[in-house]
Order: sequence, then C-alpha cells, then structure tokens
Amino acid sequence: MRLTDDLIASDIGAYLQKHEDKSLLRFITCGSVDDGKSTLIGRLLYDSKMIFEDQLASLEADSKRVGTQGQNIDFALLVDGLAAEREQGITIDVAYRFFATDKRKFIVADTPGHEQYTRNMATGASTADVAILMIDARKGILTQTRRHSFITTLLGIRRLVLAVNKMDLVNYSQQVFDDIVEDFYDFADELATDLEIQPIPMSALAGINITERSNETDWYDGPSLMEYLETVPIGDKRLEAPFRMPVQWVNRPNLDFRGFSGQIAAGTVKPGDRIKTLPSGRQSTITRIVTAGGDLDEAVAGQSVTLTLADEVDSSRGDVIVSADNPAEVSDQFQVRVLWMSDTPLLPGRRYLLKIGAKTVTATINAPKYGIDINTLNDMPAKTLELNQIGVTTLSLDQAIAFDPYDDNREMGGFILIDRQTNDTVGLGLIDFALRRASNIHWQAIDIDRATLAEQKGQKPAVLWFTGLSGSGKSTIANALQKRLFALGKHTFILDGDNVRHGLNRDLGFTDVDRVENVRRVANVARLMTDAGLITLVSFISPFRDERQMARGLMADNEFIEIHVDTPLEVAESRDVKGLYKKARAGEIKHFTGIDSPYEAPQNPELRINTVSQSPEDAAEEILGYLRQKGFLAD
Repeated sequence: MRLTDDLIASDIGAYLQKHEDKSLLRFITCGSVDDGKSTLIGRLLYDSKMIFEDQLASLEADSKRVGTQGQNIDFALLVDGLAAEREQGITIDVAYRFFATDKRKFIVADTPGHEQYTRNMATGASTADVAILMIDARKGILTQTRRHSFITTLLGIRRLVLAVNKMDLVNYSQQVFDDIVEDFYDFADELATDLEIQPIPMSALAGINITERSNETDWYDGPSLMEYLETVPIGDKRLEAPFRMPVQWVNRPNLDFRGFSGQIAAGTVKPGDRIKTLPSGRQSTITRIVTAGGDLDEAVAGQSVTLTLADEVDSSRGDVIVSADNPAEVSDQFQVRVLWMSDTPLLPGRRYLLKIGAKTVTATINAPKYGIDINTLNDMPAKTLELNQIGVTTLSLDQAIAFDPYDDNREMGGFILIDRQTNDTVGLGLIDFALRRASNIHWQAIDIDRATLAEQKGQKPAVLWFTGLSGSGKSTIANALQKRLFALGKHTFILDGDNVRHGLNRDLGFTDVDRVENVRRVANVARLMTDAGLITLVSFISPFRDERQMARGLMADNEFIEIHVDTPLEVAESRDVKGLYKKARAGEIKHFTGIDSPYEAPQNPELRINTVSQSPEDAAEEILGYLRQKGFLAD
C-alpha cells in the first residue's frame, strides 16, 4: 500500500491509469446463518485499507453500541447496513462492496444466509465469478450450505472457496477441517464435473488466513483467501461467444438517425459485420457503433452501445441482434430449471410474466417433471414448487423469443417469473433447451372456418363464463338461459363444473393447483367450441382472477362474457343443496371455496347477477337482453 500511496501523491494520473488497467473479479459470500460472511467482508475491507477515517470512527462507535464483539470492532457492521440487520444480527438484503489491492479490483456481494432470503442470495450469485462458501467449523455442512452450493453451481459459478470459518473456536484442529472438506467433496461430486474447489481454514474475526497465511494453521500449505482472490484466473467466456445484443431501446433522436441501443451480452462486433435480428430473422450490416464518447471500431461484451444498420429493419425493444453466421435459437417452448422464490407455491397451468433480457412475455408453466432434493441432489416427485424449492419443468410462451441455453450464455438463457396480479418476482429460471414439439407442431389449415360455421347457425360465437360461490345459482341460471336460447333456435352447449369432473377432469382434486388446471382445460375446450360457432355456457366456480383472465385471453375479441353470480356467502351457505358447506365447516372437505380457500370476485365483469333479488328466469332474461344488444343473436 505504501507504493500506491506514493503514486497517488506524485502522479494521480498514473495511479488512475494503473487502477483502470487492473482486472475485476466479482465474487459472493454465501452459506448458512451466522457463518461469518459479513465479518469476512468487513475484514477484507479493513485489511485492504478501503475504509475512510470517518467510516472507521463510526464503525468503532457502532461496534460498542450494537456490535457483538464487546469493545472490539464488529466487522460485520461494515456491510450489515439495514437497521433490521443490525438489530437481528443477520444479513437480509444483498450488500455490494467495492475494494481494490495493488493487483486487482473486486466487487463482492454479501448475500443472506437465512433460508427466507434465498432469493436474494441467488440475485448476488447471478453475476459472480467466484463463490466463497462459508462454513462454521463447529457446525459443519448444513442444509443451507448445500442449497447455496447447488444454487451457485446452477447459476454457472465453477470456482468455489470452501471457507471453513471460526477455526479459532475449535482450536485450529486439522482433523475438524479435514472432516468438513471430505464431507463437502462427497457432496460436490454430484454438483458439477468441472467444479474447482479451494478449501481454506480461517477465522474472519481474528484475521487468520485472510490476507496472509498464519502460523496458527501451520499444517495448511495452501493460499490465504486474499492470495487466492488476487491470482485466480478470470476468463470472460462472453468474449469468445457468438455476438448477442438484446435491444433495450430504439434510438430515434431525429428523422436522420435510427439506432438500436443495448448492452452487448456476448461476443464482439465491428462495422461491416453481417447481423440478424431475432425473432424476425431479418438480416443487415452494421454501419456504425455509436457511444457517448464517439464511434468505435469494435465493441465487446459488457459495453453499452448503439448500433446503426445499413437497411431499414423493423426491430423493437426485446428483440436480439445476433451474428448472422452463428445466430441464437428461437422458440416458444422450453425445458427449464426453476428456483421458486415466493411464499405462494407455483400453480402449474397458471400464466406468469417471463422477463428475459429486455423482453417480457406471458408464460404458462407446466407441472414439474421432478424436484431436486437439496441434501442428496436426487430427483424427487413434485406436483408444484414451494418457497426455495428447485425443480425441472417445461413452459410455453405466447410468442417466440431468441435464446441460448443458460450454460452457454447467462444473459441469453436466464429469466425471472413475475406474478401478473402482484408484480412480485416469484421465480428464477434457466433455459436448458427448446422442446422439439415447438418446431414440429403447426396449425393445420381448415377450409370451413369459424366465421362460416357461425354464419350457418345464425349467431356469433360467445363464451358466457358464469363464476361465483358454490350454491350461488350459476348452473340454475345457465340451464334457464340455455332453454331460452334453444327456443330461439340457437346452438349452445353447457360446460358445467360437476359434469366435466366426471370425465375430462376426473383426475383433478380441489387444491389450488388442481383448480388452475381444471379451468385451463375447460377454457381450451370452450375456445374449440367457439371455433365451431357455438354459444358456450361455462358454469364454474373458477375462484382465481388470473385463470379467468387466462380464459378471456384465449377467446377472440369481445367473445368472452364474464358473468358474476354475486351471492353473499351466508346466502349461498343457507341454500347448501348438496350439503357441501356443512361438510366443509366440519372439516370433512378441504380447500372449499369461501371456507378455507379464497374466492377472488371479478372486478369488472360484463354482467353482475344478484340472485338475492333476481329469480333464475329474470337473470336469464337479463343475459339474453345483453346478448341481443351486443349482436350475438342474429335475427
């Protein structure tokens, strides 16, 4: 550090240039709760002289006030910045810190150890080159240790420091260290074949084997942690990969300039290179690489640039510009690995938003093929995914996207899943490959189309979706309406919840997962019936708004008519024709809507029917009038 200080004093320009030319290593600390992650980072910052005098004074004062080390410095407080973290003594959010030595620059992510915040740990791991896995020497390998190890390798990290911490509390026992290392190697054999592991015995609090090797562990002949971090090879595979740039913005400041802006995800690009825009497949040539500092002769992965093309290519945000000679794949169906990050379980068949790069599309997630047991890494049966569970599944999108498998390109193969109602991020996913059926299945052209079939019947096709509590009167009203329509010579069909469960959906129960699948199947059948020109009456509780919105999205414009049979719970329960409410109250029926399973009432239905004040016949007449008004019943 003395040479660095002298250089700053004598030639600040030379110092800055030297600093700029240093390589940058991104790494994370992870592991179970209270294994010493924050303390380790605090020690690294302290020993690398990256703490200003006022920060050091504040640290010393905070250590005495809220620290856990008595009158000594509590290094964890340097990164545990949230009030809740200091009060509880745990890391909650991801804390990023920069520091540098004479040899290298570093960005370190201090990630939470608590199982509840596994999603934050995955966020920190997504951009790291190295993972430091902290293990308390007194406790050995825990479930969360295994979970974090699996997630780091899942996300593509192949260099792992096995940091056996708190060795001072086990008298620097070589036997303790060797046993933990052996246990971890047995587990790591199933993680990845190309995993590089560096075990290091240490005490973050005492500074043992942090910046230099210590005599306390004279039996250890490996590097100190800092020696390892300063010398571990950094290879950016993105530079060697084919060119990829997701379009984040179409830059059109005036009529004479049109460029495509984004950060290069992989490869290099030069003016004159042939490119292709995906998913459209249009080709062109790069004419300029524009940046705020002027045009470039070449741009590489990690740089943010604006590309201009020789041809007028219709491309927009979310598209990907790729090498014409080595393009990415395009598909709308995939096998994926998913880390579920929500307290609400995955509901197979439900539609979620999928964000990959700058592209956001709608995804339907299928039931998992299998889950992964974190302790054994064995496959296990799974109908859904709970918080922090990892599974393999398939999904389909409402439009095709450009992608590379995650193992080849993190940016082009990683995505997040977002709940459409709450906008919460609920899952992290990695694309393995496109499904072959995505390219093998095509729409078959049919000469007699839906419009012709509807005209033959003298009506417009429609789906009348009756939703409401059990006992609200949905089926009774649908039956009365069908009689009226039949008398008018109209062609109809009723899909009733109970009737469908005798055949098409007999394999489904009444859990949230099964209810989602129940509605998904019926919605697709209803869509086929509109193709046949029918007026279809669907009588289902269908308790979730998202699934009713999914059904609406399947139909043509204005063909979906949501009818809320709005009956208060106490009224529906007082009817209880089937005796279901009585059984639900007695605990004999589980997952009963309105009792121990929620009903999400429509917010803006086309029709709202009040069966307290209306008879089924009056309700049918009101609906019939709506159909006439909207032109569904031709004269």
